[in-house]
Amino acid sequence: MIKYIFGIVLLICVSCGNKEDILLPKSDRTIVKDIVDLSPIYIFFRTNGKDTLAEVNRKNSISTTNWVLNIDKRLPLKLVIPEVIKLQEKKRGDSAHKNELAQNFYSYADTIGKNLAFIPFTNVFYKLEKPKTGIIVFFAKDGTIKINNELVSKNDLKKKIDEINVQSLEIRCCFDKNSSYGVYLQNKIFIDSIMTKKAVIEEFIY
Repeated sequence: MIKYIFGIVLLICVSCGNKEDILLPKSDRTIVKDIVDLSPIYIFFRTNGKDTLAEVNRKNSISTTNWVLNIDKRLPLKLVIPEVIKLQEKKRGDSAHKNELAQNFYSYADTIGKNLAFIPFTNVFYKLEKPKTGIIVFFAKDGTIKINNELVSKNDLKKKIDEINVQSLEIRCCFDKNSSYGVYLQNKIFIDSIMTKKAVIEEFIY
């Protein structure tokens, strides 16, 4: 139970002696359970008046290790992804200390297994724009899903994706920039469960 609580609210002891908390996203399945040789990176939820801010702490990151991003689920995607892009570029560009086996993961809480879990995103390239080609699968802030502007239920999405794959068409996974990071990660975990092609991919945030 202690480990489960830790997975819901991640408590971080910072150098000044204060404790910080990050509310992690939740899901009902574990993709990766255990990671060794890791560097934790934190993106905190902050407010300044009416403004919401994303504050990054990567003091303990080592480029040759697996990076685990612990991100507060309340943050809007439009603030999170630019910071993630910066981190990816930093790690990909550090050729002097490169480890081809090191991966990047997002952390979240598995509410069924009651454990901390992880989803890899090493091969994801983010684009802050609408795709110009391919079949657009768009996850809106209100929870609706559209394929090329046609509404589709979550239950029918796998069937639609399989039909597209048979035609060998490019699928573009797109997300509303105003969605919360928590909702984004839940959608990402769902996509992982229905997608058969998991090579280098692009994700579009707009």
